[in-house]
Amino acid sequence: MTKKLNQGLYASMIAAAVFAASCASKKHAAQQVTLKTSSTPGGGSTATAMLGGAPKKEGIKKFSDIITPKTKADKGLFTTYKVDGKYYYEIPDSLLNREMLVVTRFVKTPANLKTFGLQYGGEEVNDQVWKWERHDKQVMIRVPSYSLKADSTTDMYEAVKNSNIDAVLASFDVKAYNKDTTGVLIDVTDFYNGDVTATGIPDPIKKAYKISAVDASRSYIDTIKSFPINTEVRTLKTYRAAESPTDNSTAAITFELNTSMLLLPKVPMKARLMDSRVGYFGQRQTDYGTGAQKSEVTAYIHRWKLEPKDPAAYARGELVEPKKQIVYYIDPATPKKWVPYLIMGINDWNKAFEAAGFKNAIIGKPAPTAKEDPEFSTEDARYSVVRYFASDVQNAYGPHISDPRTGEILESHVGWYHNVMSLVHDWYMVQTAAVNPNARAPKFTDEQMGQLIRFVSSHEIGHTLGLPHNFGSSYAYKVDSLRSKHFTDTHGTAPSIMDYARFNYIAQPGDGVTHLYPQIGEYDDWAIKWGYSWFPGNKTPEQEKETLNVWTKERAGNPLYYYGRQGTSIDPRLQNEDLGDNAMTASTYGIANLKRILPNLEKWTFQKGEDFDDLQEMYGQVLTQYNRYMGHVITNVGGMSENFKTYDQKGAVYTFIAKDRQHEALVFLNKQLFATPTWLINNEELSKFDNGVMLNRIKAVQVNTLGAVLSSNRLARMYDNEGKNGAAAYTVADLFNDLRVGIFNAGKPDAFKRNLQRGYVEQLKGLLNEDVSRTFPGATSAQLASMGLTPINTALSDIKPMVRAELKRIDTGLPKGGDAITAAHYADLHLRIKETLNPTHPVINFPAAPAPGRGVQDDEKTSEIEF
Repeated sequence: MTKKLNQGLYASMIAAAVFAASCASKKHAAQQVTLKTSSTPGGGSTATAMLGGAPKKEGIKKFSDIITPKTKADKGLFTTYKVDGKYYYEIPDSLLNREMLVVTRFVKTPANLKTFGLQYGGEEVNDQVWKWERHDKQVMIRVPSYSLKADSTTDMYEAVKNSNIDAVLASFDVKAYNKDTTGVLIDVTDFYNGDVTATGIPDPIKKAYKISAVDASRSYIDTIKSFPINTEVRTLKTYRAAESPTDNSTAAITFELNTSMLLLPKVPMKARLMDSRVGYFGQRQTDYGTGAQKSEVTAYIHRWKLEPKDPAAYARGELVEPKKQIVYYIDPATPKKWVPYLIMGINDWNKAFEAAGFKNAIIGKPAPTAKEDPEFSTEDARYSVVRYFASDVQNAYGPHISDPRTGEILESHVGWYHNVMSLVHDWYMVQTAAVNPNARAPKFTDEQMGQLIRFVSSHEIGHTLGLPHNFGSSYAYKVDSLRSKHFTDTHGTAPSIMDYARFNYIAQPGDGVTHLYPQIGEYDDWAIKWGYSWFPGNKTPEQEKETLNVWTKERAGNPLYYYGRQGTSIDPRLQNEDLGDNAMTASTYGIANLKRILPNLEKWTFQKGEDFDDLQEMYGQVLTQYNRYMGHVITNVGGMSENFKTYDQKGAVYTFIAKDRQHEALVFLNKQLFATPTWLINNEELSKFDNGVMLNRIKAVQVNTLGAVLSSNRLARMYDNEGKNGAAAYTVADLFNDLRVGIFNAGKPDAFKRNLQRGYVEQLKGLLNEDVSRTFPGATSAQLASMGLTPINTALSDIKPMVRAELKRIDTGLPKGGDAITAAHYADLHLRIKETLNPTHPVINFPAAPAPGRGVQDDEKTSEIEF
């Protein structure tokens, strides 16, 4: 279990880099600098490096010499003072060495920032844990590390401490002791005005705009406010920059930032141990205090702290309200007509929390007005907020910030981009318009768009509750069930809203299906029950795990409760944008609907006096949706099912996809793709915007799909399958034979088929000239294989002899003669094959193309769409 968990966590890290996938909270490397604040003769203060020569210190003054009776005190976590433009913290001894979460967010940003995820007011810049520590006449900020642990009662505790020293971020001279000597006074002005990444902008922006340093003359602290468990520091920072997103002549770039410092609970929440069979975001530590005869990784899930108000009633099985409700506020900058739908999406999760024994566990609210609560701030780390960004990015994302000690979720700021409406509009039209009159318009009604916003809101809130994408959920429902009105009215399109199962493209005209999108379903109820159920009796996490394991085994094998991780391409169940338990059948229905939609696009996008931009965009969406269907199908070829298990469960974890199902995938490709899809091009709509790239459009889908089918990673799995299962396996020879039948079938090849045949030969040529697979330093073969990057050295494998044989077979079967273009085409193929098998010139390798349809969109505006 531990090894599997390590592999899964490592694979997730690699997958984020390879596939650009995931969700949920953004982290930026914190700059660990050490500042020393010291007095100057003029009463000012300067920040100097610890290793540099510090100005001569003044002695510690009386408190009243600095903080006069007339000075206004802002009491709270730290009492703060402002004197002659300087800001002071009075730190009580009781808060020294207490852990505090520090979160810095943008308040306002310049226009046109191109650093995705770091562009808009409200987005997180950095988070850290700080401990204020006093050492003689100095106070230091320490940044603890939580990567190693050992219980303080174990022999290993001291050894872990010796290998895990906390970094010093900054140091401050003690200016005075407070009146009763139970605390100290420090000057924090230069620290918050300085160029410290923890409270300023991160490296990606500095690199993007060639930023050198903070310009103190154009920067200042706006406010420092203190509250019972937090302080809020708002600053305006101007940086010297060689480039600017708006005007290079200013040689500067300005940001407004807010840094929240929130006191963490003195007694941490009890952690819940992670389980790869139930999907949760989490964190891991190397635990040296378990008594194991090795270093052991312990992983905890991320979850909110929910405890029943009435434990006795909870124990009796009654629904009970939590001591503290999970509350999300809607950004006051949100257009008012969308606020109710965002709130509905939040409140919809109450149904799932009832499975864990809680009622009214979560609520969405409009943010209070300045009159209702003058101290409320959307940047305040005490509050969770759905932030609304005026942006053309087609996205939304749901991050969260958790206690690194236990995984307790402390707050979340959902990022909601205005243009996500364009994304869901286009998807809803291209996936449902064949059966749904409400989707046949360039602009939906407010009610229709509101319901789509509600769906996205629920998905993003799921992330903030700790739930990652469950890409295996949509496989649970049979394809035919998704054509049933009764079934879809009850279940939606998938048992989890956390899948990338969008809208019902399977339902056909006449089926009567009207409920066309996902909803919080059976898996979501189960996941919340598993993660949030409260156990009486002060059980340890290990004791709770025993009960949770029983629950999990009871649901094993039931597809409604299956969790399929993101970040792998080996399992055809674990795909995005797919529906149903058979990709070939589902995609056949989907293509039938695309054929109905395409001839109507001009009518459904019509806007008087406008050009054909919307028509062109929606044609692109049709092509992209078609491309997705191809991606759903090819994953069956060389695919394996992945079902994580523990020692006390029977059966295999990995099983190859059945031979007949893989053959079915090739039959589909030959019929729906390699036989030229003329319906995509023989239409009047194309003439309104196509300027000579029709051939390229079809070629791109065909050749990219070929490249994905023929990837060496896929062929490596197929050889493994053949070695293990012999004649029961779908082999590389079977694959080549099925491809040849579809690509070199009888008849005169048209321009599209000639492109396809050349593409096939070039893809084979690429395999023949591929010496080794891509390498990823630090990743084991098993870790790569878990993501679908099954390693293989083609030079030492059976790939090259099989490719050579296939090329010879193609060459032998090439017809002779024909009209001028056909004869020239066959002669060219002959020369290509001859040169490949017996090269006389340096080899130019055309690597196999990536699989289509694997991303959230195929033409992403960003490298990772969280929605």
